[in-house]
Amino acid sequence: MHTDCENCLLTQAQKMLIKHNIPKNIAKKIMNGYNLFIAENRNNGTLTPEAACYLHRLLKKEAKINDLYKKEKDEYNQLMLSLEGDIREKIENSPNPFQTALRYALAGNIIDFGPPEPFDVFKTLAAAASKIPAIDHSEILYQELKRASTVLYLGDNAGEIVLDKIFISVINHPNLWFATRGAPVINDVTTKDAENVGMTNVAKIISNGYDAPSTLVKHCSPEFKKLFDKADIIISKGQGNLEGLINNKEKKIFFLFMVKCDVIGELIGIPKSNSVVFFNSPKIPKSTM
Repeated sequence: MHTDCENCLLTQAQKMLIKHNIPKNIAKKIMNGYNLFIAENRNNGTLTPEAACYLHRLLKKEAKINDLYKKEKDEYNQLMLSLEGDIREKIENSPNPFQTALRYALAGNIIDFGPPEPFDVFKTLAAAASKIPAIDHSEILYQELKRASTVLYLGDNAGEIVLDKIFISVINHPNLWFATRGAPVINDVTTKDAENVGMTNVAKIISNGYDAPSTLVKHCSPEFKKLFDKADIIISKGQGNLEGLINNKEKKIFFLFMVKCDVIGELIGIPKSNSVVFFNSPKIPKSTM
């Protein structure tokens, strides 16, 4: 795991301790537990999402809070729902609704409480339709969707799932599944979040059965693994899912996300600066993020 990723997770932990007013003795226990985990697993191929999963399980257990970002998730789900009508109108009136819906889905990836930097969702949405992806394989996806029997869309964060829902409705595939996390972690989407924003109106919903902020197939439920193996196309939303699937060369995966850190930027050869990318089957070295 990259040192920058370790430090990012430490920052996440410290934010959570302050946010929930965790007593000093409990906070010390949490940080000691996390530091021990990192020391024991730093050089054994542990991925960043696996470390994040351990950290958030520890935080939830010691703080006795099942969903550390419930308030923020609910707020951003409602905010994006309130903007849905206007965004749909812009997409429908655009020259290419598929491309425009895709760019709004990319913009939605800004809603993330994992990275240390603050974000401005209104500024990002205002520029969404005109923001050109640094890598763009969307035309390949458009053609592949016509031939696919089963499509699996891997969700990322609450709030942004409203924009995923809009994009999925534009895709309009008869057998598209939307995957959620198995339990709350950061502000990642759960089945309840997806249901609350009306995702069931445009897709079938499946939990991946695991509480990492990623899709770590080896840990996922048998039901999810079966669907993952069956899917002709996988649309992977967000950096977290990228981290878990970047070494998978067996499936046809389209990665759709905003570059939020230098580690990912260097890995795919794109400067950070919140560039958006949409690419298929990256030919990059094996990752140990």
